[in-house]
Amino acid sequence: LSNTLFAMSADEVLPKFGLLEVNDNPKGWGPYTLPERYRDMPYQPFSKDQRIGKVADWTGNIYQDKRYQNRYMSHLANSGGTQYTYYHEEDESSFVLVDTQKTQPRLNPRQRFQRINNAQRQRRERQRFSMAGATGLANQQLSKAQLRMKQQYQKKWLKQTRQNQEYQRRPQRAVNRESSVQVQESWKVLEELDFVRLSKLSVPLNIVTSGEDLYACGEMEYYDKTYDRVSTKSERKLQRVNRVIHTVTTTLDPVIRKLAKERKGNVFVTDSILATLMCCTRSHYSWDIVVQKLGDTLFFDKREGSDFDLLTVHETAADQTLDDSANGLNSAKNLALEATFINHNFSQQVLRNGDKKFSFDNKNPFVEDEEEEAEVASVGYRYRSWNLGGDKLNLVVRCEHDAVTQ
Repeated sequence: LSNTLFAMSADEVLPKFGLLEVNDNPKGWGPYTLPERYRDMPYQPFSKDQRIGKVADWTGNIYQDKRYQNRYMSHLANSGGTQYTYYHEEDESSFVLVDTQKTQPRLNPRQRFQRINNAQRQRRERQRFSMAGATGLANQQLSKAQLRMKQQYQKKWLKQTRQNQEYQRRPQRAVNRESSVQVQESWKVLEELDFVRLSKLSVPLNIVTSGEDLYACGEMEYYDKTYDRVSTKSERKLQRVNRVIHTVTTTLDPVIRKLAKERKGNVFVTDSILATLMCCTRSHYSWDIVVQKLGDTLFFDKREGSDFDLLTVHETAADQTLDDSANGLNSAKNLALEATFINHNFSQQVLRNGDKKFSFDNKNPFVEDEEEEAEVASVGYRYRSWNLGGDKLNLVVRCEHDAVTQ
């Protein structure tokens, strides 16, 4: 550094301090006069505790939902923004038409279709009654027999109309059906298939081969064609037939075991189990089957002691008039037992007993040594095979026949 000293004056060392001009307003609060740059400018009130919003709002209330109005807008902006709005004395927008009609409630699709159906039904009834009144003169020219038939038809139509109206007004009662199997908490869900997905599953018909007979056994009686002429005037009573009807599951069938060892197929099932699977989308009662897999072979079985072989009653009926009690006369299980008993006896009653029977090449595999031949019901079995696509799916089904026709 240089040793040269510079002399500085006192005005250059000390800072300058000037007195501010204070405008005193003896008659009120605030400044006495306004600065020239703020004169004649509009004032918008605001609050410092509000959130920082937009710089300019040209549309006023931009949010239709009241929940979002206070998010980015000032509370005082809505009240102060209208003070500069121009209003014309003869503004036509101030006139509002008031709708005095009663608003109709919105209906769901089901109620809307019901209303349309009721309106169409009432329109058809008015047309029929108007046609009946218009043809009053023509009825006088009809004969007595024709007039009587027309009156009977009108009474029948009115009766059906009343029954339909009473059924529609009848409350639908919820029916609680018993489950066929108790699901345990320790079970693991591997796959779920609802009826909608199951109904869409299909196999192209061009890859399905025609059925091939693998094995046939049993003997059957001929059908009595006199039962074709049975009517209400020539009735016949149902007789009790004491015959044994075998309902053997898939894995207990000795013929199916033999065919499985010979590798005749990789899926084995009975006709009753297969029919249940094919009609499952229309079922309302609970049922279950057991699937056993041995290597690459599947066996579809029914559970021992289940009601799988019973015929159901009122399963798809619109009006479920069943007893809630398990021991009731019209309970689901008792009606199924009665229907199955009637079907077994009727299937054996309509046969020609005592005549020569039709026999397959092999005997019935389910007849035991202590059972007499006369006690076994007329039944024949055919084990048929279908190829449902290459070598991956060869289906073998045990089909039953009750009788033979000539």
